[in-house]
Amino acid sequence: MKHTSLITLCLTLAAFGVRADDTPLLAVPGKVIYENKLDTTPGAPWKAAKGKWELVEGVMRGSELEADKHGAVTRLPNKLQNFVVEYEFKFAGAKSTSLSINAVKDHMARIMITPKSVTIQRDDNDHEGPDKAVVFARFPAELGEGWHKVRLEMVDDTMLGKVDDLVAWGANDLFKTEKAAPGFTVAGQSVDFRNLTIREATLNPAWEDVKATLPKPGEKVAPAATPKGKGKGKKKAE
Repeated sequence: MKHTSLITLCLTLAAFGVRADDTPLLAVPGKVIYENKLDTTPGAPWKAAKGKWELVEGVMRGSELEADKHGAVTRLPNKLQNFVVEYEFKFAGAKSTSLSINAVKDHMARIMITPKSVTIQRDDNDHEGPDKAVVFARFPAELGEGWHKVRLEMVDDTMLGKVDDLVAWGANDLFKTEKAAPGFTVAGQSVDFRNLTIREATLNPAWEDVKATLPKPGEKVAPAATPKGKGKGKKKAE
């Protein structure tokens, strides 16, 4: 039975153009919702809320503007249910970048990346209220020069984040609500982005087996680095 299920899964992946080396984790990718190599001047349907977004050397570059007093942010208007997002990024001097998903009101989830760490988390959903972010994992990392691959999978009440070979997951009731406005953030100058794909997704029938091989939520949480010269005040997520 397991052998038959594996064959069926492989045929499904092939039908949707998913590469054989992209082994399903939480989700099985399906129909493409949005695809863009990010190799043209940024424009509609992207909505840049803050920062400078431009085409540099054939890829999209995001940079924070000092006058904004806020990280650079650009988002798509899509409303999502179960999905997989994949793209590549490269640091070009920035302090951090993230892939962010919004809830109907406020933030929902993100993969936060610095040159020295990768964080997978449920976001603070009210900022001024009692709600707080829940960090499922924070890995030390060495993300120097070159391109790195990011994958975010969300199915029902569960999210999974993957940056290169670092993988973690977590579950929360907030994830059952409508997901919207996937987007990039950049703190500092600059980050390059390319090869974005968003697909519909269904639960991987082998998820329980995959989950058993991954860190439990909260099991791999390295201390957060304190930026030099910064106070202890809480910074609003972008």
